[in-house]
Amino acid sequence: PLMEHNCVEAIYNNVFGTYNLVELCEEYEAERFMMVSTDKAVNPTNVMGATKRMCEMIVQSASTHGKVKYSATRFGSAGSVIPLFKRQIANGGPVTVTDKRIIRYFMTIPEASQLVLQSGAMAKNGELFVLDMGQPVKILDLAENMIRLSGLVPGEDIEIKFTGLRPGEKLYEELLIDDDNKKETANKRIFIGQPIKIDEAEFDEKMKELEKATFSEDENIRQVVKKLVPEYTIQQINN
Repeated sequence: PLMEHNCVEAIYNNVFGTYNLVELCEEYEAERFMMVSTDKAVNPTNVMGATKRMCEMIVQSASTHGKVKYSATRFGSAGSVIPLFKRQIANGGPVTVTDKRIIRYFMTIPEASQLVLQSGAMAKNGELFVLDMGQPVKILDLAENMIRLSGLVPGEDIEIKFTGLRPGEKLYEELLIDDDNKKETANKRIFIGQPIKIDEAEFDEKMKELEKATFSEDENIRQVVKKLVPEYTIQQINN
């Protein structure tokens, strides 16, 4: 939500921050550039996802003409809601869930870190790696199970309150645009997604347009983002 309400700053940080790092890696001849991406980059409905998709495109573009070995690894949530639920239960509730239908992937931070490092090590150049995140979990089920594991009864001892989806939030996340085109690797938990073809000249031109819109803080900047990421769905934001 912070990025959704501060689109220009999100682009400054994510897109042009990545662009600057790519240039510096080329200048100082780094061996590898590993970008950590997100499932929110697939068919993005929020600014964070759209900027991360642009970062993937920057990395992919650099891999076609740079000296550095580039790769990006896309994975989902690492279970950040669990500590929040623990605190809410300890405080007597309510436990807050955005929507009863919402589902998310879960992976421990050590597990995610190891898979990201392994994907970067096996990269040859330009790959978009996707991690096997296992089976998605319904957040309402997670909340109810955590309440029961605390020796309490959901809805009686601890209220579950539905707060509504946050700006740009999806009910579910996707890891690949086309799941049929993923390739297996030596690690059964790591796959390579099919990269989208990029017209380098057109991409550079649109990046210049985005840079101009960002530095002038154009109020229509989301429309410029959509030119770079056509699958981005712009959400109406109420400030």
